[in-house]
Amino acid sequence: MDLLVVVGEGEVPPRWVARARRLLRWSADDPARGAAQLRQELARELAVIAPDDPGAGARVARELLRLGRPVVLVSDRRGPDEEGLEVVPMSDPGPPMEARDSLLELVGNTPMVRLDRTARDLRCHLLAKLEYLNPGGSVKDRPALEMVAAAERSGALRPGGTIVEPTSGNTGVGLALVAARRGYRCVFVMPDKIAAEKIDLLRAYGAEVVVCPTTVAPEHPDSYYSVSNRLAAEIPLAFKPDQYSNPANPAAHEASTGPEIWRQTGGRVTHFVAGIGTGGTISGVSHYLKSMNPEIQIVGADPEGSVYSGGSGRPYLVEGIGEDFWPDAYDRQAVDRVIPVSDRDSFLTARQVTREEGLLMGGSGGTAVWAALAAGRGLDWDAVVVVLIPDSGRGYLSKLYNDGWMADFGFVRNGGRTVADVLAAKGAGLPTLVHVHPEETVQSAIALLREFEISQVPVVKAEPPLAAAEVVGSLVDRDLLEAAFGNPGLLQRPVSEVKGPPLPTVGSGALLELAVSRLEGAGAVLVLDGGHPVGIVTRSDVLGALAGRSSR
Repeated sequence: MDLLVVVGEGEVPPRWVARARRLLRWSADDPARGAAQLRQELARELAVIAPDDPGAGARVARELLRLGRPVVLVSDRRGPDEEGLEVVPMSDPGPPMEARDSLLELVGNTPMVRLDRTARDLRCHLLAKLEYLNPGGSVKDRPALEMVAAAERSGALRPGGTIVEPTSGNTGVGLALVAARRGYRCVFVMPDKIAAEKIDLLRAYGAEVVVCPTTVAPEHPDSYYSVSNRLAAEIPLAFKPDQYSNPANPAAHEASTGPEIWRQTGGRVTHFVAGIGTGGTISGVSHYLKSMNPEIQIVGADPEGSVYSGGSGRPYLVEGIGEDFWPDAYDRQAVDRVIPVSDRDSFLTARQVTREEGLLMGGSGGTAVWAALAAGRGLDWDAVVVVLIPDSGRGYLSKLYNDGWMADFGFVRNGGRTVADVLAAKGAGLPTLVHVHPEETVQSAIALLREFEISQVPVVKAEPPLAAAEVVGSLVDRDLLEAAFGNPGLLQRPVSEVKGPPLPTVGSGALLELAVSRLEGAGAVLVLDGGHPVGIVTRSDVLGALAGRSSR
């Protein structure tokens, strides 16, 4: 309908609010004044509802009829006052139907399933809590709904407002579906490592997406944290939920996820395993479960390099979990043990569980399952390990479920002759990966090239084992010669002033043909194994391997 006239201050059933394009509230004491307002309205379909006073609703409807406006009265009463009016029931009088008033009522109460094939080498029960069956496809629907509801209660989010949030995708989807139901605009800021499918999904909900570089520090003005702060300050009526510090984040899980796990396991849960992102899920679930049984062990699954497992926040490829800072939403005392998991183990475990159990999960789900298997070793038959699967693999079809992408990063090995064979043919004369740092001098870099008789070297900002994102450039002897010949003083300058772009990359398990094609436009390629740079392959290396001899 075009317009729903609400008489009085009563609460309108959600079904009628959703069906109306606009709501107009009238005072029950002055129907004539309200009718005067309607003279400016062009509504074709008009209905009147008075939840607290059906008689007042009938009087307003009659006044509108007198003015020649076609009107429907929404009321469960059919007395003398309603004679001559078209009346439709406010509540549904028929047999109950299994239908919710809103998608938001479907958040939570996700099922649990056994992972007996995955856990064939364990004695304990291994159960998966399938959070990807939430309506938005992830566990983040729960805190998204609670953060918006809490902001509405406090007045931090008002009608016509805009939700601004830095997110790796899933929180954005949760916020977007809540915003779609409640009429808010959304602006999401995302790191550039996020799969394209996630960005497209957010835009499908009508959200605006701003993409920022992953490799900059959180305090950098271009980081997705900084950009979100700037936008929240600039946009009128903006509200930033800030899932990293919002107490409604862990509270949502303490109120719903934890009680569900306790109920679904009959109180038998002994271990709970989940990836740590903002820390809200694991903290909230822990608070509830430990209130029921302090002996329950809470285990965090963390990407290698993240601060939760002792790293410095160095880059990794798994999305949605791990951090380079300590969020306020994370309660360190709530977690008994944190297990670091490599990108390789995360991705291969996700693929294995998908193929053995039929559960299409994302990389962070693979991280959690790998940690759950580690936690389950040595447990007895009566132990019950619950692992939370935060999202589906549908958002990662171009990445961890794409064999080409996996081979490009050295996570899988193709059949036939591969780049790894070329590296093996180079022999043991060289270190694993010869490299220089941006602050070293050009002269020292040239000495390194001469020492190892190589023609190019990557420029990196950390020490091995490196992440691919920590490679920031390269040096090529030919380019150095041209630069130094024209400017001898350049020899004492830092490498950062003369470095070129990073070398193209190729996975160690990729077929040799792929390396050859990438060498057409470059003198060398950087080889990745498990997402980590492990060596350089040149044209002469390939020729040497093809000739069956070691080449440097």
